[in-house]
Amino acid sequence: MAVTDPIADYLTRLRNAMRASHRVVDIPASGVKKELTKILFEKGYILSYKFEDIGHQGNIKIALKYDKMTKSSAIKDLQRISKPGLRKYRGADDLPRVLNGLGIAILSTSKGVMSDKEARLQKVGGEVLCYVY
Repeated sequence: MAVTDPIADYLTRLRNAMRASHRVVDIPASGVKKELTKILFEKGYILSYKFEDIGHQGNIKIALKYDKMTKSSAIKDLQRISKPGLRKYRGADDLPRVLNGLGIAILSTSKGVMSDKEARLQKVGGEVLCYVY
């Protein structure tokens, strides 16, 4: 099945798995999805991940992170910002701050996919893919 917006599909699969309290979610792999997964792991939003090269495309297995006491997910919300019908770009001086710095914005820049904080340090702008908090 052809997906017109693979990043929105990735975020929706994560969101649905969290709402259903699944421990692990399988997502078809791509280069951008792998980079998104690495960023989510580095920032502490997911427990772990594993790239499986099965077949032509491969899969990403993501172990979701939950609070032990309240059983709530570490990710409160995922929002797709730039869409295929309306791309959203920001310059290095105009990068968004998600929840006053409590969340992250993930950007696709000329230097690769990175969080808003890394983009500020490298003084580079790009396409705002999503907000995570």
